[in-house]
Amino acid sequence: MIVLATDFGTGPYTAQLQSIFAQSLPGTAVITLFDDLPRWDSKSSAYLIAAYTKQFPAETVFVVVVDPGVGSNRPGIIAQLDQHWFVGPDNGIFELLTRRSSQSKFWLLDDTSSTVSASFHGRDVFAPAAADIASGQLPDDKMLTCPTQYPDWPDELHQCIYVDHFGNVITGLRGSTVDTQTRLIINGHHISYARTFSDVSVGEVFWYENSNGLIELAVNQGRADELQGVAIGSEFELM
Repeated sequence: MIVLATDFGTGPYTAQLQSIFAQSLPGTAVITLFDDLPRWDSKSSAYLIAAYTKQFPAETVFVVVVDPGVGSNRPGIIAQLDQHWFVGPDNGIFELLTRRSSQSKFWLLDDTSSTVSASFHGRDVFAPAAADIASGQLPDDKMLTCPTQYPDWPDELHQCIYVDHFGNVITGLRGSTVDTQTRLIINGHHISYARTFSDVSVGEVFWYENSNGLIELAVNQGRADELQGVAIGSEFELM
């Protein structure tokens, strides 16, 4: 199985990645997990990737592309983290996954070929490397001790990082680290915990641990992203 997680949005770019796999691996399942990761924001995306890739089966190959530095001297990497494979830019997007993995190996990708576009390594570097891994060809590029590290990124990010179709606001904070008696304070809103939507009245705001383990702000049959001062990038405190 190959899984795509990008900030590409709607348009031709995801289809061009899918074309690589359709040609080289016909019949292989190619799933789009995200095409709307936070644009140009590898830090926020790192917390989402760490939470949303856990449920996939062993040997799944993830192509993860949030890459504002494409074409620069930032390298591309392959990572084997526990039972999963990851391919993407070395810009911190695998930082949280690496911290939380018990076993890890890394390889440097070659992006110097004359056939590689300066602006689309997702298609020309990362997708072909993922196709090789999915077909059983283990990486033969230069092995790394570890990718570039970002020690200043916290283990738990007290920030809003994603808004889903329903207007629920996902944060970079794992629910397992917070007591349910805790209130979340954001731009003057004091938000209490509820287990699920039906436990509160229609129109009531609450926080809960979502199905992928992250704290999420929600409004029963409403949109949390319409609360004043609540948006991607908004920070919050716990009390």
